[in-house]
Amino acid sequence: MKRRDFLTTAAIGGAAAAIGLPKQTIAQSNTHINTTSNANTTDDHSYFSGLLQKIAEPVLYLIANEKLHKEFPLQVSPNADNRNKKVAYLECFARMISGTAPWLGLDSDGADKAARTKLKEYALQAYEHSVNPNSADYLNWEIGEGQLLVDSAYYTQALLRAPELWHNQTKTTQKRIIEKIKMLRKVTPPYTNWLLFAAINEAFLLKIGEEHDPIRLDLTIRKFLEWYLGDGWFGDGEQFAFDYYNSYVIHPMLLDILKVMADKEVYFWHGDSKKLYQQQLKRSQRFCEHLERLISPTGTYPPIGRSLTYRTTAFQPLSQLALNKQLPDSLAEGTVRGALRAVHQAIFTDPSNFKDGFLQIGFARADASLGDWYSNNGSMYITTNSFLHLGLPATDSFWTAPAQDWTQKLAFGGHSFKKDYPVEY
Repeated sequence: MKRRDFLTTAAIGGAAAAIGLPKQTIAQSNTHINTTSNANTTDDHSYFSGLLQKIAEPVLYLIANEKLHKEFPLQVSPNADNRNKKVAYLECFARMISGTAPWLGLDSDGADKAARTKLKEYALQAYEHSVNPNSADYLNWEIGEGQLLVDSAYYTQALLRAPELWHNQTKTTQKRIIEKIKMLRKVTPPYTNWLLFAAINEAFLLKIGEEHDPIRLDLTIRKFLEWYLGDGWFGDGEQFAFDYYNSYVIHPMLLDILKVMADKEVYFWHGDSKKLYQQQLKRSQRFCEHLERLISPTGTYPPIGRSLTYRTTAFQPLSQLALNKQLPDSLAEGTVRGALRAVHQAIFTDPSNFKDGFLQIGFARADASLGDWYSNNGSMYITTNSFLHLGLPATDSFWTAPAQDWTQKLAFGGHSFKKDYPVEY
């Protein structure tokens, strides 16, 4: 694959502004994007694809042109620790691409095809630069921060979700990626959700036929079986924390890891990986029923727990199961689509979420005070993981099914709704 040259291609919004493109170009690029709360102005697919492009393209444009380190307007939490700030660049790219990948990997026609094609080319170039030590946007793999293990997991998860991003790389780039992922085995993860970061890297290596470490897979699955609390909820380590890490990391990565293990029929201590995958799917489906019930009639949801600034990633499992056609029978596609749109409108309508086209630390608006000790604005790009359903073509039933109200909208609108129930799996 030849190196691509994007230096004459205009990106949207803030990316265009950041590199000095004319305002007229910025305005023309943004005409299709609607992030307001008026549902009548655009259909659901156009809303989600336009919003994801608005989030992802400025970052992809910069790294494709080797300008991310130079021009990404880094914002660090006022509560931040003293870690090396260079971790932000891998955070930004890896988290953004992990949620954007299914959309970029989609091979179908549609109004968004041109955008997808362009951004996929950016993404391919971005992966090449990320591991090329001669690139200005080499992603600092050797700086010795444990945070790199975290974001390497999103980096490889994207390659699992859109294998085209892997297969269309040169042999040299593939070799470099494998070397960097194996190098991060030197990071010892704590007994928390961090175990999943190590494990999904091994699942990626297993998927592509590379030598993997079975102990990192086995140990991670065994610990999370121990930490399962019931009714679809896991502890994050030995203690339960009332936050959204079941959505941010635990359910999505367990499903992706176990899917690879089941497909490859790898050994698992005292268990069958295919049965474990089916068990985890049932638990994820139950968890999604809870997530759907958390969404208010207007799309708001409880601002609880740490990493609240990850925004709509709280609903990643709903988006993931929608993409995989695995929603439980209790959740109609039209219900989930409407609820997810309401959530995104509740969060992203306030224009202060972006500054010069780039995401800011905040929740339903920019608010740096909500940042955690590990936060920077690169961390915010994990929010793309609530857009996984864009990996379904616009003709799919997820997009065409009749809209239906979600539980709270029914309950507080004076309508009948399904009562909840306990489970024993």
